[in-house]
Amino acid sequence: MQEIIDIINKANYEYYTLDKPTLTDQEYDRYMQELIKLEEKYPELKQDNSPTVRVGGTVIDEFVKVKHEIPMLSLSNVFNESDIIAFDEKVRKEVKNPVYVCELKIDGLSVSLLYKEGKLIRGATRGDGVTGEDITHNVKTIKEIPLTLKEPISIEVRGEIYMSKHSFEALNELRKERNEELLANPRNAAAGSVRQLNSKIAASRNLSNFIYHLPNAMEYNISSHYEALNYMKKLGFTTNANTKRVNGITELLEYINYWTENRHNLPYEIDGIVIKLDDINKQKELGFTSKYPKWATAYKFPAMEVLTKLKEIKFTVGRTGQVTPNAILEPVRLAGSVISKATLHNEDYVKMKDIRVGDIVSIIKAGDVIPRVEKAITERRTGEELPFEMTSICPICNSNLIKKDAAYYCKNPLCDAKKIEGLIHFVSRDAMNIEGFGENIIEDFYNMGYLRTIPDFYTLYNKKEELMELEGFGEKSINNLLDSIKNSKQNSLDKLLFALGIRYVGSKTAKILAHHYKNIDSIINTTYEELTSIKDIGEKIAESIINYFKDEENLSTIQKLKELNLNMDILSEEIKMNVEFENKTFVLTGSLENITRDEATQLIEKNGGKTSSSVSKNTSAVIVGTNPGSKYDKAISLNIPIWTEQEFLEKIN
Repeated sequence: MQEIIDIINKANYEYYTLDKPTLTDQEYDRYMQELIKLEEKYPELKQDNSPTVRVGGTVIDEFVKVKHEIPMLSLSNVFNESDIIAFDEKVRKEVKNPVYVCELKIDGLSVSLLYKEGKLIRGATRGDGVTGEDITHNVKTIKEIPLTLKEPISIEVRGEIYMSKHSFEALNELRKERNEELLANPRNAAAGSVRQLNSKIAASRNLSNFIYHLPNAMEYNISSHYEALNYMKKLGFTTNANTKRVNGITELLEYINYWTENRHNLPYEIDGIVIKLDDINKQKELGFTSKYPKWATAYKFPAMEVLTKLKEIKFTVGRTGQVTPNAILEPVRLAGSVISKATLHNEDYVKMKDIRVGDIVSIIKAGDVIPRVEKAITERRTGEELPFEMTSICPICNSNLIKKDAAYYCKNPLCDAKKIEGLIHFVSRDAMNIEGFGENIIEDFYNMGYLRTIPDFYTLYNKKEELMELEGFGEKSINNLLDSIKNSKQNSLDKLLFALGIRYVGSKTAKILAHHYKNIDSIINTTYEELTSIKDIGEKIAESIINYFKDEENLSTIQKLKELNLNMDILSEEIKMNVEFENKTFVLTGSLENITRDEATQLIEKNGGKTSSSVSKNTSAVIVGTNPGSKYDKAISLNIPIWTEQEFLEKIN
């Protein structure tokens, strides 16, 4: 048995790590079958790390939480050449002539592997970076992960579990034959596979793995990241053959440009390039921010463009009643996910771009997040395409629409779609922040009659027993939901104002109103003239506020919320006027390292200033984090003062 195990382990090492197999598939299978038979005959001699565990069979009840002794931090992101150059310049301030290691950023799931005396004892997910989940039973099914190392040492290594394009296509083909829902992309397929309780499922998915990090390399007398990769390969781990050590920014950019052009030829998905300083001593000198290592970053590929057919244009209704056209597309994979729908914004957008039903259209992901119909490919037209016509009636309640500016609105106050969207908005994070309500839950509760108006949220506790009988809800989840609703009663006035969904009143305007009027009754009783006298409250906003509080149904909603003991007053800390911020406007751009953007905004407001989303001649200063965008360039062109994050924090004191 031991002889066969040694032969199989050697074959795995030659095949996956060295890419130089000496056994044929038939020979490998024959040895494996012989080992299985011997283990069945002599079960007391079966080893915990036998190669036969690759076929799976272990079933666990639940995932056990695992604490990482060394946190698994994520990386900061850069998006263009100037960002990469800025990263290099920061490193060069501390390191003379830095050498980098460039690696393909595999689109999969991070894993930590722990070995004791050369034997694999644990595999764990990254989790939140401090605590992950034990997935050892599934990790053992992945052939690239050695169960026994070439040396009997204790070590932790980190890598990426992924699914190859071929395995993904084969899996979806099988699911199609079984009439099962197709998986969206290889990354999601890999993540779902390693989180199966039954390891036979993970084994059937043909997962793969690359190892890319030795977190405590210096304990093994290793002083460079590249040396660490070679050492891990020597131990039997599979590292990526396309990793390269580069000298300086020119070679670094050449590597990135090459793989940006050639990534589609790889047998697996990548979503960028990881750049790491090679010298581990220098890594320690540079250190970390609260979130990221300063000696590494990840370049994310630019948005990709794909072509697909626009099959249909459907109309949806938002909370304000605005009716929006949406493109229904032939499903197409774009930047790692399947796209079947994209917004068309409004009538003017569709007509300006002459987008027609039946067109072959170009789809891009704006910022690699939101799919957008960029243009119609007019040279591919057959003559059967149908010109766009904006609907004149609400797609939900059939009421006639009215046009205001470039948009069309359903004015029926009883329209179900508007009500549902209004309820979804009410619980959202920037509004009342009631956790536990997804869009589908609110729609289900609406259709079941539990939620019809905003005050209904605050009487749901009367339906607790009924709610607990619903599929997918237990006592704990319902209690959490009701607790979150109860806690929201203490929110400040500005949260409530934004949550009510008053047209043109965003979260920033809601804060201005709350700070000026202090309580809701003062806003109800205000005048158009007083509103327009407030800085940043224009005529449209003022008119909308007056009309909202004239409506008897809206006033009735406010009264019911008062009776349900919702707070109606401003609950803000006293603003301390700071000469650096008082009555000044600031723009934030880039990623801040020590605080979040929301925290920075709150600090500015507490010191008498305000923030804006765009740079203009009225901007007092632009606060710049890492990877700033076009706002930084505009600030330079307008000669507007630029503050670093550190300068900003010093001025805030």
